Amino acid sequence: MVMMVMMKDDKFLTGLLSRCVEQQMIEIISSGVLSPGEGCSPKVCIVGSGPAGFYTAQQLIKARQDVEVDIYERLPVPFGLVRFGVAPDHPEVKNVINTFTQTARQSRCSFYGNVDVGTDVSVEELRQAYHAVVLSYGAEGNRTMGVPGEDLAGVHAAKDFVGWYNGLPSCRQLRPDLSSETAVILGQGNVALDVARVLLSPLDILKMTDITQPALEALAESQVRRVLIVGRRGPVQVACTVKEVREMVNLPNARPEMVGADFEGVAEALKDLPRPRKRLTELMLKTALEVPGEKEQQRRSEASHAWGFRFFRSPVEILADPERSRTAGIRLAVNRLEGSGEGARAVLTGEVEDVTCGLVISSIGYKSLPIDPSLPFDSRKAIVLNNMGRVQRAAGLYCSGWLKTGPTGVIATTMNNSFDTARSLVEDMDLGTLDVSVVKPGSQSVAALLEKRGVKPVTFSDWEKIDRVELSRGEAVGKPREKLLTVEEMLQVARS
Repeated sequence: MVMMVMMKDDKFLTGLLSRCVEQQMIEIISSGVLSPGEGCSPKVCIVGSGPAGFYTAQQLIKARQDVEVDIYERLPVPFGLVRFGVAPDHPEVKNVINTFTQTARQSRCSFYGNVDVGTDVSVEELRQAYHAVVLSYGAEGNRTMGVPGEDLAGVHAAKDFVGWYNGLPSCRQLRPDLSSETAVILGQGNVALDVARVLLSPLDILKMTDITQPALEALAESQVRRVLIVGRRGPVQVACTVKEVREMVNLPNARPEMVGADFEGVAEALKDLPRPRKRLTELMLKTALEVPGEKEQQRRSEASHAWGFRFFRSPVEILADPERSRTAGIRLAVNRLEGSGEGARAVLTGEVEDVTCGLVISSIGYKSLPIDPSLPFDSRKAIVLNNMGRVQRAAGLYCSGWLKTGPTGVIATTMNNSFDTARSLVEDMDLGTLDVSVVKPGSQSVAALLEKRGVKPVTFSDWEKIDRVELSRGEAVGKPREKLLTVEEMLQVARS
């Protein structure tokens, strides 16, 4: 009954909240902390400090000399998937952190880590405090396979496995069993190839990266010698890029094992493929079908590890050991394609095959989750409904990154996507469809709310303390960085 009354009185509650924030604003101004003139700058709040959040902030600050941007992040550390998603042996990709740091050090940009929007402060409270709120918190959920046995020990989502070796605090307790000879990765995107490469890379290579020490120790004891990278369609539809395949082809102490029959008719299709896809397909064809030179033949014959794509296969069931306690294999349906090119569809043939393995990693995609029940959220596409980054039916609310489009593309894709959202926001300011003439308290009122709730944000200078400690720890063991692995450790250093 109480819930029904609250639902009926939603407008009343929103109005009440608005009046509370207005009263708080009056108190802030009257206290002398903020003068009325200071409050007239357009104040924008960004939720999430990954690439989408920072690229949105960068574009906003560049486009408007009067805008003030505050970035809120659930963790005490910034940079999202650049820190926790990019493979440890791809340090060049992480160089974008230098650009984000320049943005964060701007006088009109502030970072507030250790603030969980949706729990510590609501989206509605942020909307009352700022002229605009941009949701850029990415995709923290996993797409499930929907097959029997996927909850068995030995089955992991790629997002969690990547988080484990990259030091994401929520994945610290993961204990992947690496005692079996064969691992199967479902999905053939760049993340799948990152995982395969980490599983098979020589330890001497990984020791030179910022991979976490617990992951390094586990991989040192790993018995995994063979990794199969499984996809439901064919070589022409594979989702990874040529760079990642080339890295696998050239991986020390690992040889490719392809199935020649999977490439029937592919050579004939090459002439119709766009250039990037053509280069990728040519590389796979060469690896699968051409006889390598003498030097490469010797390298492959001496390799103790192997990897290979398996095309036209879909998971049907994860097979359990006799005690039904953990993974012993995977049953795959054999597919055929209907249609051609990117639009080709996988159709079941009725055949199945079983593969013995002790580790299955599902790399079939991340998905965004709604942090507020009021958001117009498409649960099938896992995005916030929007038009060019403008959230539908919610003036002053915007989104960027994977929350806007779904988890697609690389960092450059997210950059363009986020710049577009920032342009939409600036256009709305310039045209007056977003009213920035009214005084808004911005971080002043949010800070007061957080203080009352016992939440102490981490500033960017606090993060820089963490950064220095991690760099120092890394230097001591010959690594570029040794990450702090728990929120408690991070906060302890930040507040030292």
